[in-house]
Amino acid sequence: MNIHHLELFYFVAKYEGITAAVRRMPYGIQQPAVSGQILQLEKELGVKLFNRRPFALTPAGDELYDFVYPFFSQVGEVEARLKGEEGSHLRIAASGSALRIHLPDILAEVRAKRPSARFSLREVEPAELQGLLKTQQVDLAISIIGERITEGLQTVELLKIPLVLLVPEQWKVRGLSDLMVKNEDTGRKAPRYPLVGLPTGNVLGRIFLDSFEERGVDLVPNMEVDSLDLVGDYVSWGFGMGMGVEIPG
Repeated sequence: MNIHHLELFYFVAKYEGITAAVRRMPYGIQQPAVSGQILQLEKELGVKLFNRRPFALTPAGDELYDFVYPFFSQVGEVEARLKGEEGSHLRIAASGSALRIHLPDILAEVRAKRPSARFSLREVEPAELQGLLKTQQVDLAISIIGERITEGLQTVELLKIPLVLLVPEQWKVRGLSDLMVKNEDTGRKAPRYPLVGLPTGNVLGRIFLDSFEERGVDLVPNMEVDSLDLVGDYVSWGFGMGMGVEIPG
């Protein structure tokens, strides 16, 4: 296989189309030239690598992309490292709330000490973080620790975040007992009101439900939303009580 053909395929697959790839490649090349060389690669391999409209990799294209990605995705980093620039580049992955609330002040301090520092920030779901670290796509991940840490990764606990139940302002609530009703037969408790929560597959949502289950409280969300911001919105609109965390600072 021609290494240049593989490089062109990498960019086309990464940017999901020939037109988009041509605009974002680090060197100049015309779209017809890319199309022609991709066709040569497909002819050589005897398979179709992707569908053009809408763009989608075929199973063979997926397999080839997985093969070429580790090399071509790190070419720029290797170049920077050889030039002595990589030590000042930090790639960070975190949730949107961490990027907005906690990181700006921290990164400002780092930049004050190292004005040449460069940052790449990625907003991702917690479930994706360990995979990004394992494949060395990021250097640092900030997340809630709610699952077993993969071998080869290190963790540092930054802070503990208390879990809270959010309620509408107009509710007269003195404590958790006002929100729960006890089942006299089982001794366990259940919510008096609907619960607005995160999806069960969400790390924080799972931690929240498990924490209450350990305390003898059976919680099941009546409404699932994708973020804590949305939980707060729907609680304020009167849809029930909601999962929440007490963010420091």
